[in-house]
Amino acid sequence: QVQLVESGGGLVQHGGSLRLSCAASGSIFGIYAMGWYRQAPGKQRELVASITNGGTTNYSDSVKDRFIVSRDNKNTVYLQMNSLKPEDTAVYYCNVDRRLFGGRYDSWGQGTQVTVSS
Repeated sequence: QVQLVESGGGLVQHGGSLRLSCAASGSIFGIYAMGWYRQAPGKQRELVASITNGGTTNYSDSVKDRFIVSRDNKNTVYLQMNSLKPEDTAVYYCNVDRRLFGGRYDSWGQGTQVTVSS
């Protein structure tokens, strides 16, 4: 089992910044990538950004050039969110993608609310 503890959500004005953090512990072997997804009311959960063990990053088109995903060597992943827009309002979920026995195993954080006021 992988335990994920998220922090850093909150309320911010349009154009502001927030930084999310997510620390992974427990059965953390086999990690291929860590990242962030988000889910707005009435919408499906979508990938925001991810970073592999090798440092390769992947961003949603809607956040490119505004958000930065990073990871330290202690299995903590961060999401620096700049120039926030009201459409970024959502619950943000930390994700750990593990590759084991030829399969993919996803673990999720509890979610943290990000609200951007106009």
